[in-house]
Amino acid sequence: MNDALSTQEAVNQRIERHPRFQELVHKRQRFALLLSLVMLALYVGFILLIAFAPGWLGTPLHDGTSVTRGIPIGVGLIVISFVLTGVYVWRANGEFDRLTKQIVTEVKP
Repeated sequence: MNDALSTQEAVNQRIERHPRFQELVHKRQRFALLLSLVMLALYVGFILLIAFAPGWLGTPLHDGTSVTRGIPIGVGLIVISFVLTGVYVWRANGEFDRLTKQIVTEVKP
């Protein structure tokens, strides 16, 4: 059992030192940060609208309706969060998985 564990540790160390692994980590972190910043900016913008323009958000979309501007904007934020999650999953299942498989293939004994 110790041999299997030490072999796995050796493989893990080779993976961590592999240049493509460093590239993968960098790309994933940068992409996740970008998507997080986009979502943060949208949510902060919405909160600022609530704080500084509640009257504008509370204005009905048109006469005779109780649906205000804030409702589609809030729903839009939720939809955008799902879309951004989908974008991340799509890229992770494509480019990131491809890089991971290349790394494992090159490092395996």
